Amino acid sequence: MRFFISSELKKNDFLKIIIIFTTIFFLFLWLTNILLYMQIGFSYNGIVAYYLGNEEIFRPAKSYIGLLEEAHFHFFSMAILLVTLTHIMLFTSLSSGWKLTLIIVPFTSSFLEIISGWLIRYISPIYAYLKLGSFIVMQASVLILMVIIFIYLFRKSD
Repeated sequence: MRFFISSELKKNDFLKIIIIFTTIFFLFLWLTNILLYMQIGFSYNGIVAYYLGNEEIFRPAKSYIGLLEEAHFHFFSMAILLVTLTHIMLFTSLSSGWKLTLIIVPFTSSFLEIISGWLIRYISPIYAYLKLGSFIVMQASVLILMVIIFIYLFRKSD
């Protein structure tokens, strides 16, 4: 555990291998997340139809239990993903401002992406724009974190 709270992170080859494999798994999670989102669609109408239903294509509205199960899993999994990536990012030589941004942006966009389905379903379909925007920002920020970690691990000095 001491390697996760000191600058010795890059000095331990075994820990470095673990971080590399973990980041590769996260990269595949990132990719499959995009592929799954394609089932909803990257459009206002596609997102609204996913949550409110569409009789023309026989798609029922997302149920309360469906939303609850989805939120339950995503709150946990995104917390684990983001705490891991942001924690490792803290060891880089980025400025405090960048570090703060790279903590706040992915957590906030992930939270908004998760709750926006509820907002679409129970408040207004206009929140489909929030869903799409927060998804894009979340995916971009997670990718940036992974790239920063790979650069950090393979750079000679930091």
